[in-house]
Amino acid sequence: MIKHALTVTRSDDFAAWYQQVITEAELAEESGVRGCMIIRPWGMGIWERFQRLLDDRIKALGHDNAYFPLFIPISYFAKEAEHVEGFAKEMAVVTHHRLKAVDGALRPDPDAELAEPLVVRPTSETVIGAAFNRWIKSWRDLPVRINQWSNVVRWEMRTRMFLRTSEFLWQEGHAAYATADEARRATLEALELYREFAQQCAAMPVIAGEKPENERFPGAVSTFSIEAMMQDGKALQAGTSHLLGTNFAAAQDIRYQNEDSQFELAHTISWGMSTRMIGGLIMIHGDDDGLRVPPRVAPWQVVIVPMLRGTPEGADLLAYCDELQAALVRQTAFGEPLRAFIDRRAMKTATKRWSWIKKGAPIVVEIGARDLAARKVTFIRRDRLYGEDGQPSNASLDIDSFAGQAGMTLDELQQGLFDEASERLERGIRRDISDLGALKEHFEGTKHPGWVEVEWARPTGADLEQIVGQLKALKLTLRNVSMNAAPATGKCIFTGEPAAERILVARAY
Repeated sequence: MIKHALTVTRSDDFAAWYQQVITEAELAEESGVRGCMIIRPWGMGIWERFQRLLDDRIKALGHDNAYFPLFIPISYFAKEAEHVEGFAKEMAVVTHHRLKAVDGALRPDPDAELAEPLVVRPTSETVIGAAFNRWIKSWRDLPVRINQWSNVVRWEMRTRMFLRTSEFLWQEGHAAYATADEARRATLEALELYREFAQQCAAMPVIAGEKPENERFPGAVSTFSIEAMMQDGKALQAGTSHLLGTNFAAAQDIRYQNEDSQFELAHTISWGMSTRMIGGLIMIHGDDDGLRVPPRVAPWQVVIVPMLRGTPEGADLLAYCDELQAALVRQTAFGEPLRAFIDRRAMKTATKRWSWIKKGAPIVVEIGARDLAARKVTFIRRDRLYGEDGQPSNASLDIDSFAGQAGMTLDELQQGLFDEASERLERGIRRDISDLGALKEHFEGTKHPGWVEVEWARPTGADLEQIVGQLKALKLTLRNVSMNAAPATGKCIFTGEPAAERILVARAY
């Protein structure tokens, strides 16, 4: 019987397990403000790796980084009715600029009320649209492509760390183009960027496709997403790309003079990925001992733990660890210098080792007196934590062999995590359900029912609202229409009409 590092297992209570991983892996903690979290160094280190890898890809698409204000005049939102309606319930609003002591308590000063309330940024389409209005005058100014790394605030009623918080970190790309074809092509390029990043860097297999009408970004013509399957079978929307058409351009009067000296509305897009991805990373790769971080996004890929307590060879051990670290950082992994760290804390070796196992460091090395004498390296791969006897599975190599093979080992580990999650995703999608009764039976009769891909007629308006209501009663949502779905051949599971395509149905975070 294996004794795991966590006291709650995934099979017993997935939600409690998720929260314990966050705590034990030291990813984040409560801040004292409901729905807002403190992201601790290991969690922030993962986000910084996301930033580094995403930023390179974003710039390769031709986007430049910029920054726009946290506070947006409420009048900017009033120009776009559908957009403001979509976010109205989540907006935090600043109405005063000064506090005043009243009966011993601090309260907004009635004499310091703002002439116009300011919305704390929930997303930046409106403020960036106002800037595009100033920047774009001629066809020669197009395309305009910018990206912003920032925080946003959406006042959530039900919060969960990383997955749904009142404040979170993200990147948001925005662009304006001369034609609808250019804008659509760029929207799909951003979607492909997310798909490639999720799979290649985060080892998260995803389904890329178009969202149904009811799941579109407020004010968008089309919304596309990547959807990831968690270990409990629920879906997580991991990134979105929005084709905005000329809706926001009309509201913000973003016009350009074409080559025939006629004025036309620009076609705009926006797309974003947030710290929600860290929540997805936990729920896809975590196990009953904590987190497992794919090496490409791990802040430290190899952690060296010297066994210092009560050993007379302390100085020599540390010197040997320094030698090992120097040998490792001369190696490359995934085209970058390998990232290695020595944990020099004066505490029990087992405590340090298990702290890194819970954090999910890809390779944990323990160096003791015997390793020093034999010039060996004893290490644990986080993806192969236990041997057949149920005990932690240690391996040993001479120092040169270990350093020389480290990059290859990390590559195997990265691919192994992706393959494991890919097999789970494919196993978790049923494609043989053709009526509502069977759909209901599947989701009500299975603990982790996964997803179902069904044929549908792409209904809109009141017909779609009725379907959404039926699914809501089963706690289900429409996810997306996969770009790689097989052609529809039968009838819509909801309306009985000839099907137009196949759509994913799932419970979701």
